Amino acid sequence: MRIGRVAVSGVVAVAVVMAGAVAPAHGAPQRWAGVGVDGKVARGEGEADPTADVDPFVGTGEGGRWVGRIDTFPGASAPFGMVQWSPDTPSRPDGGGYAYGDRQITGFSLTHLSGPGCPAAGDVPVLPLPGAAPAAPQSARVPLDHREETARPGYYAVTADGVRTELSVTTRTGTAQFTYPRRDAVALLVNVAGGATASTRATVRVVNDRELAGQVTSGHFCSTPHASTLHFVLRFDRPFRAARWRASSRGPVPGATLTFDTRRQQRVRMQAGVSWVGEDGARANLDAEADSWDMRTVADRARASWRGALEAISVSGGTRARRTVFYTALYHSLLHPDTFSDVDGRYPGFDGRIHRVAPGHVQYANISGWDVYRCQVPLLALLFPGRADDLATSLLADSDQGGWLPKWPYADGYTGVMNGDPADSMIAEIGALGDGGFDAGHALRLMVHGAEDTGGPRGQGWYTERPGGQDYLRLGYVPNDRQDSTSHVHNGASTTLEYAVADFAVSRLAAALGDGDTAGRFRDRARNWRRLYDPATRYLRPRDPGGAFPPGPALGDLRDGQAQDGFQEGNAAQYLWMVPQDLPALIRLLGGSDATNGRLDRYFRQLNAGPGRPYHWQGNEPGIGTPWLYDSTGRPARTQSVVRAIMDELYADTPDGEPGNDDLGALSSWYVWAALGLYPETPGTTTLALSTPLFPRAVVHRPGRGDLTITTHGAGDHIAALTRDGRGTQRTWTDALTTGGLDFALTRETSPSWGTGPSDGPPEYP
Repeated sequence: MRIGRVAVSGVVAVAVVMAGAVAPAHGAPQRWAGVGVDGKVARGEGEADPTADVDPFVGTGEGGRWVGRIDTFPGASAPFGMVQWSPDTPSRPDGGGYAYGDRQITGFSLTHLSGPGCPAAGDVPVLPLPGAAPAAPQSARVPLDHREETARPGYYAVTADGVRTELSVTTRTGTAQFTYPRRDAVALLVNVAGGATASTRATVRVVNDRELAGQVTSGHFCSTPHASTLHFVLRFDRPFRAARWRASSRGPVPGATLTFDTRRQQRVRMQAGVSWVGEDGARANLDAEADSWDMRTVADRARASWRGALEAISVSGGTRARRTVFYTALYHSLLHPDTFSDVDGRYPGFDGRIHRVAPGHVQYANISGWDVYRCQVPLLALLFPGRADDLATSLLADSDQGGWLPKWPYADGYTGVMNGDPADSMIAEIGALGDGGFDAGHALRLMVHGAEDTGGPRGQGWYTERPGGQDYLRLGYVPNDRQDSTSHVHNGASTTLEYAVADFAVSRLAAALGDGDTAGRFRDRARNWRRLYDPATRYLRPRDPGGAFPPGPALGDLRDGQAQDGFQEGNAAQYLWMVPQDLPALIRLLGGSDATNGRLDRYFRQLNAGPGRPYHWQGNEPGIGTPWLYDSTGRPARTQSVVRAIMDELYADTPDGEPGNDDLGALSSWYVWAALGLYPETPGTTTLALSTPLFPRAVVHRPGRGDLTITTHGAGDHIAALTRDGRGTQRTWTDALTTGGLDFALTRETSPSWGTGPSDGPPEYP
């Protein structure tokens, strides 16, 4: 259903659609015949190809003490694909499986996550060897030389130990081509139990002399209870001899060594299909999608799909390095969530049963809720509303089957990783920014259930949507380190702040649906952040069940905001600003704009300080919206300076070119927004805070709505004036549904007067 828009502080957020203004068809050029994401069709020859500006090696390195492994992967994936076929290296960082500093490859596995922060995926690695397999094949490695590597969207290749490996994909399948030296016997190792986490069950069987099939059960993401089973079918274009591995006394090490004679034909080609339903699903996915053995054909189609996705935003001007960072960030923003349903629509649900999505729709999984609700999901809703609708519907299906909306669903199960209730914000954002193609009424009922029925049955035997929810409803905050009937909450302050943001999102969706009672009730709860304010330290702090602020470090440390007790991955200084639903009220509480600006200036003395210091930590999600807070304090030029400094100092077109774990596109999507000069500051609204655009021209193509064109004139990093749809404006924010254009006049002056008036900042939400 289409969701209506509601008035905000006298401003009505409506979709103004220009007559005949529909996003132009765009996608792959004709030489890459195919249709891109969301059915976008080909543009003409000669236009710039954004896939040429993507470097999949960005983020595969390390960024220092507080960045650690960024943990992206360089291998082949389709947009939002089920298969991510990529190399793994010995140190095997979380999720991505590949560390640029390693010098060996352990295998090429079929599934990966981009920077999740915990070991995951890496299922069914295969490894070609130029001769006989070693005695312990599961321990085999080959040398990695980066000079022999190539990666681009939808394609990866490397020559290692004399074998050229090329990989490409469709959404649910992969195609590999191994070019061996001429030998009478070369090997391909299939290490079924070689995933990133311990396998509780793994099997492989020889179907015939050209096909293997099997399954692997693993998971336990971030040490959580749930495990899932991936089924696979591997097909070859020529016969092989197979020898299955024997189990070890230490547990199963199932796998198979395939042997080929390459004296006459050096090339061995393989197709891989996967399914979370069963072997029949994997085989059906292969039959439907893997219709070519030709590597160039498969890779060109994959690249065409990526071109169709990346052309959702067209940028021009600027340096090649900046375009590479931008389009690589957009690429990383569109890797996840993952397609989870087979070509026939079947998928395993949170209730252990097989379900089927409606024709033409997709069930999604691996949704990094705590990370992506802040800016990746709003980007998805704006650019690909059909996919965003399916994401919302996927979350609703998870709740229908498992009892609760998930925080961080992995495959077909709950993980409960991180705190808060991010599904509420994701769904409200899709409702506000998308096209209303999901059941918003049903969503609201499930959101209210998760927030208020805190004593109900637990999903999958242990999971509940809001740990500490009973106390939150009774006290207005979640006590820190409190053992109650539903949870043991160690991060009471940050959990309270996250629940307040989620409550605001529920209120927005309820208001859009005309449910004033629910909207009012949840809007009141969205102000619960105030209950954490400690006037003695002037910070938001955890409280005990009796209401007292617990003793902690010396008072001076608390005043510096270094106390981490009560906060998930951060400290009091960083979480002070995480009140996106009530920024004007927070500013008043802190003593007004001048006092707030002083504290912000001290806070931004460092831009990526890590969890233990009273400064900004760009590498972690709770603070990534804080640079835009100056837009609300009458000093938008400081937002412009800080945002540009973060972009220039913490992002680059290098393996270490991100400020932290990418977290399934969370940090990458931040850069995309920042480069456009926009930021989705308040979940569940259409408000975009403004900063200086990075490129002279950018066009955001929005299906069903007019393009948003963003242009800049003049030189400098600061905004001297802004014209919106042909009219001058002093507002430091815009509406995401605005059609037409934003034209920025730039200046080198560090303190221009634009946007400094008392009514120029983003709106306050009644």
